[in-house]
This record gives sequence, C-alpha cells and structure tokens, in this order.
Amino acid sequence: MLTKVLMKTFQEYLTIKQAARILGVAPITLRRWDNTGRLESRRHPINRYRLYDRKALTRLLEKINA
Repeated sequence: MLTKVLMKTFQEYLTIKQAARILGVAPITLRRWDNTGRLESRRHPINRYRLYDRKALTRLLEKINA
C-alpha cells in the first residue's frame, strides 16, 4: 500500500537527467541552480537523488519563453 502511494507521488517528479533534457541544459547546470536557489529540487527518500517537480519546470519554461 505504501509503495503505491510513494510511486504515485514520485510520478509527478523527474530525475535530473530528464529535467535537464526538457530544459535543454546540462545536469550540472541544474545542480548549480539547485545550490544557488534558482530551481528547487526534492530528494528521493531512499537514494537521496535530486528530483524536480514537473509543474515547476513547466512554470520555468513558460517564464523563459515569455
């Protein structure tokens, strides 16, 4: 049961590689943006990898393309 809840929750997030591909930047750029506070990431509770919210990426893309 808990696994299904976690999987549904994490479907809303992208890995750093996926997010970088969508934004057209290198993963190191996303790490830098995260460290400076320009783009917030979450951490996976088990492996501590960065995860990026799909909605936040969409807002960033809209801001860039405006």
